[in-house]
Amino acid sequence: MSIDFQKVMEKAEEYKPRISAFLRDMIAIPSESCDEKKVVQRIKQEMEGVGFDRVEIDPMGNILGYIGTGRHLIAMDAHVDTVGIGNPENWEHDPYTGYEDDKIIYGRGASDQEGGMASMVYAAKIIKDLGLDNDYTLLVTGTVQEEDCDGLCWQYIIEESKIRPEFVISTEPTSLGIYRGQRGRMEIKVSVDGVSSHGSAPERGDNAIFKMAPILMDLTQLHLRLKDDPFLGKGSLTVSEIFYTSPSRCAVADGCSISVDRRLTHGETWENALEEIRQLPSVKKAGGKVTMYNYDRPSYTGLVYPTECYFPTWVLSEDHAACKTLVESYTSLFNDDPVVDKWTFSTNGVSIMGRYGIPCIGFGPGAEKQAHAPNEITWKNELVKAAAMYAVIPSLYVEKYVQ
Repeated sequence: MSIDFQKVMEKAEEYKPRISAFLRDMIAIPSESCDEKKVVQRIKQEMEGVGFDRVEIDPMGNILGYIGTGRHLIAMDAHVDTVGIGNPENWEHDPYTGYEDDKIIYGRGASDQEGGMASMVYAAKIIKDLGLDNDYTLLVTGTVQEEDCDGLCWQYIIEESKIRPEFVISTEPTSLGIYRGQRGRMEIKVSVDGVSSHGSAPERGDNAIFKMAPILMDLTQLHLRLKDDPFLGKGSLTVSEIFYTSPSRCAVADGCSISVDRRLTHGETWENALEEIRQLPSVKKAGGKVTMYNYDRPSYTGLVYPTECYFPTWVLSEDHAACKTLVESYTSLFNDDPVVDKWTFSTNGVSIMGRYGIPCIGFGPGAEKQAHAPNEITWKNELVKAAAMYAVIPSLYVEKYVQ
């Protein structure tokens, strides 16, 4: 079949008011990780309203919408949970009521990343309207708990639901660039023990907080030495939390722990990331324990699906059919060359491609710098262009790039 790209753009523009209204409805529903039930129900209503062939909610609470019944399964993913709002004083308007004007939509989740969901749902409407069906099945997923534990939702989809698409488009914000990779990450805990004593006689104890201080200094130097990669950039670490135990404020601390956010570039492994901290002189001297965190928080359905807090690095080749499909879709729709790049932050691709080797590629409305920031916004023209892209990608892939 021949795709009329101009007609696709016209349809996407026609649906701009409905895309905007749907996104504002989602923003108005607080949906932090493990509290996504109401927003999932709202998405289900919209999917059914635009004519999805099948809509399901799995036992974890992910929503799965299907278009078509062809042989080639292609998936598009948006996580539908958001982070919290932080300090309300940092917001100029209510983060859930928000506002819109001719150009932008304001509110928590606008860019990260309910905008991607709004564009996907109306891409399905465009596919139906223009008969862009082909020998494919399109799976649109609204996934949960990503902000808490990225990729856990897709571990469940792949392992338990036995769903393995030929490739997956992540609709995380890319400012309409095509993103083909990201650094991985780990959540690491470093703990040291001490001995408490009365604060008036600290020499009788062994202060765990003091023992942690040289470890913190060694970690700042370790960060500088981490591996660099010409595409993904440098591995990094930062200390994100510190905890202590002590009998009272008038006592020597008998325990101290820190959380380390470790970003892994291409070629780094989780084993080495743990070992390089264990080998720091300060950690050895203090008898520090270095471990990886685990995640076992129940989803909104009550399902517990535990995993270790390791989220692998992934990179898709520019020569891969999925990447070529997105580049050609972009140039055909917009008569311009796309930016092909990578994310700074982490996405569900850590499971899709990082764990399971299913090709993953990113294209989404909204800006990465808006993620987790106060006064979050997205742009209506990007929502429209993303809907057009998502509508043409499956047919173009089947026509030209199926292996």
